[in-house]
Amino acid sequence: MRISTTIFLTDETITPVRLARALEQRGFGGLYLPEHTHIPVARDTPYPAGGELPREYGRTLDPFVALGQAAAVTEHLGLGTGVTLIAEHDPIALAKQIATLDHLSGGRFTLGVGYGWNREEAADHGVDWSTRREVTHDRLALMRALWAPQPTAYEGESGRSVRASEAWPKPAGGAPRVLLGGAAGPKLLARIVADADGWMPIGGRGLTETLPLLREAWEAAGRDPKALHIVPYAVLPTPGKLAHYAELGCEEVVLQLPPSPEPEVLRTLDAYAQYL
Repeated sequence: MRISTTIFLTDETITPVRLARALEQRGFGGLYLPEHTHIPVARDTPYPAGGELPREYGRTLDPFVALGQAAAVTEHLGLGTGVTLIAEHDPIALAKQIATLDHLSGGRFTLGVGYGWNREEAADHGVDWSTRREVTHDRLALMRALWAPQPTAYEGESGRSVRASEAWPKPAGGAPRVLLGGAAGPKLLARIVADADGWMPIGGRGLTETLPLLREAWEAAGRDPKALHIVPYAVLPTPGKLAHYAELGCEEVVLQLPPSPEPEVLRTLDAYAQYL
């Protein structure tokens, strides 16, 4: 089971370059970065974990710029987002960013996709909260049209479309691996089966009960059972927890690093090295 990491990289933490080098030197599988463009100060949306919103949420680096730096100083380290809020992006520009990063890194990018939790952040991007899931998948389909081998038009249902276009570079493997984040439920499972390559459950919650249902729906849709990727995300590890994920058939797990300066992050990496 591959051991990857995630961290809220900010202007106050270890840098992407130093972290990426440290991860590859120690043999970790990948680096996934979260995304928040901004955090409105006046906010009615509660922090999902409860209590005050941690400082790092309002200071995150742009994940694609940071991952570009990480790609430039590594050769094998996987690169990913956890998660990209597609509804907050122009999908044509985002398709170009993703294709460029995947091309330049030799196909090392995984697109983690999410719907978001912060209504005020989404509203500043013009996102209608009630339709954000539909908009996300509509824009993902538009991006896939731009990644297609031949110029492909797409007429979206959420008001965005693209003409058949030359759009290069292409992602190295034709399209990056897409993992959908979110809490288990019938709607999410249906979306994973229809639009994604796998599931990125935050904290690894709900796997024992949900995985059989997801695998049943996946196979009923005619999809290859071996092509379903299950990647528990933002996990605080214990030997028993990781052994459980391995027994469930998870091919990768993403461990949470502290949003801290370099010394503390490196100490945590050294502690996590026991799981490699």
